[in-house]
Amino acid sequence: MNADRVLIRLPNWLGDIVMALPALAMARAGLPGARLSVALPAAFAPIFGEETDGAPEDVLALGDMERGRKSQIASLRTVQADLAILMTNSFGSAWIARRAGVPERWGYRANLRSPLLTRAVRRPRGRVHQAEYYRALMRGLGLGPADATAPPRITPRAQTRTRGRGLLERAGVPDGVPIVGIAPGASYGEAKRWPPARAAEVARQLSARGIAIVLVGAAGDRESGRAIESTAPAVNLIGRTNLGELIGVMAACDAFLSNDSGAMHLAAALGRPVVAIFGPTDERATAPEGDHDVLTADVFCRPCMLRDCPIDHRCMKRITADRVVESILHRLNKAGPSTSLGAGPSTTLRASP
Repeated sequence: MNADRVLIRLPNWLGDIVMALPALAMARAGLPGARLSVALPAAFAPIFGEETDGAPEDVLALGDMERGRKSQIASLRTVQADLAILMTNSFGSAWIARRAGVPERWGYRANLRSPLLTRAVRRPRGRVHQAEYYRALMRGLGLGPADATAPPRITPRAQTRTRGRGLLERAGVPDGVPIVGIAPGASYGEAKRWPPARAAEVARQLSARGIAIVLVGAAGDRESGRAIESTAPAVNLIGRTNLGELIGVMAACDAFLSNDSGAMHLAAALGRPVVAIFGPTDERATAPEGDHDVLTADVFCRPCMLRDCPIDHRCMKRITADRVVESILHRLNKAGPSTSLGAGPSTTLRASP
């Protein structure tokens, strides 16, 4: 199909948006000459202020999905798109694209929305990584290259790096000191969060080696941040940065520790060596793509995908602070300060039961 204006509806969560970037690049390659617009929640639109895979010409910042459907329809109409590609699986996103008057609407066959699509693709069978799930959609639509496997990549602009460096200096982190970022929060539920006391122990051990610790995250992660900084030396920026500032701060980190979260995927896309802690969620589906360490505990009940643990949270508690420190130091020694890593497989390290 020849389409002059293409609208791509990106996912609704930060981590999924990052994981969808390689698929966005596939759409760009498969639709040469088309003007590419992306639509995504307003909170995450600043990602496209940086250099990204498949960089679009236009960015539509959408409001709340449930309460702002009329405004979303109006926003989509301004694009006057010939084609909408839906990376979301919801009935609502397909309905909005149709109401916006987009004549061609492509996406996965899901949630009873096939009648709203002009081209519906069968979803992959079995377990696939979420980034591959988005790539598979593009392959199913005949967009390529079909053999695309590159991980997500975001390159911060010079002004973003300068802003992040300045924020760190004002917070008391001098230039030239190794920095480890820690994101102690995670959306979806408490079960995804490694105990703050363990993160505090990591901060103490790394600080004793002359490494600066910077805590980052959304406003909802402040309780975890306060618990860590109350017992360990750390600069707490949780809830104090917008997304652009967060990208600048992350870009200055030499390594990054995170639960399974959007911050984890963002750090990996920025080329930071990541040590990721997985408990109830499945690292085979959402581990950071590239050369990173994924820590899990070998317990019978994971991955359970529950928001709250009904027993003793053993999948997280059996991952020790010493093991995490070992992984972070390994990453720092391997990469060297401020060295971006190339693509490669994540390494999964399991704690003993």
